[in-house]
Amino acid sequence: MTDRELNFARSILGERPFRDVPDEEVLREAERLLTDWMSGEARLERPKLYDHYALLLVALVRRTRELEARVAALEERA
Repeated sequence: MTDRELNFARSILGERPFRDVPDEEVLREAERLLTDWMSGEARLERPKLYDHYALLLVALVRRTRELEARVAALEERA
């Protein structure tokens, strides 16, 4: 465990704008960070964590829309 508190979004984005980071990477890294945080292996900047949930939520919303479109296309073929 590190004593340094990690910035949730900065840990995922680095120096890139959020639109340049693929949703798959956001989801993978968010899961890793949140798992480490919940297990006590990492410390996150808690006051800022709430603001940075937006990054994860945007990726989840886009993924959900993509999956819904794929399901609809499969249902049309059936």
